[in-house]
Amino acid sequence: MSSYPGNIFMVVAPSGAGKSSLVNALLAQDPDIILSISCTTRAPRPGEVQAQHYRFVTEDEFMRMRDSGALLEWAEVHGNYYGTPRDRIEEAVAEGRDVLLEIDWQGARQIKKCFPDAIGIFILPPSIEALEARLRNRGQDAPHVIAKRLLAAGGEMSHASECQYVIINQEFSDALAQLAQIVSAARLRYASQAARHAELFSQLGISKTPA
Repeated sequence: MSSYPGNIFMVVAPSGAGKSSLVNALLAQDPDIILSISCTTRAPRPGEVQAQHYRFVTEDEFMRMRDSGALLEWAEVHGNYYGTPRDRIEEAVAEGRDVLLEIDWQGARQIKKCFPDAIGIFILPPSIEALEARLRNRGQDAPHVIAKRLLAAGGEMSHASECQYVIINQEFSDALAQLAQIVSAARLRYASQAARHAELFSQLGISKTPA
């Protein structure tokens, strides 16, 4: 499907760039966005809740979902598997609702094959030094894991050009405002407006389908 009334926002970033913090802040101020809950085989981090942050599954469960076609995309990242369930996203966008995915570049590329109009937003750190400091300060990973993430970051950031938008997360409040602006602009797309204001479009004699 190349055009649909709901928007899909894919927020992509290397680990430590502030992606999750920005997404959580956006969701807190915009309850009309549905967060796609990804599946993962990695262990929960401190404070993460099942079915709220991720759906934590075993590797066998993940492979069954993958093989049955229940995932829109999946990838192996840092030795763990991640995937996006299909059903909730397809239903939401068909109803004109907005869905946000926290996702890596490989997953974003696969989502684009199913939803060409999906909007990619890449979050960049202001510097490699800042990225390293954030990874260390959050205190969630062992030193060897941090080193692995830093090595991977360069390759991940080389795919920023595959997204329509880039936000440099130097000042959190500025980055959040920019993320909200992208969402607001997308909601003014013809298909989105036609779905949200179907009665008005009908009264004005305007087609509900984009030319």
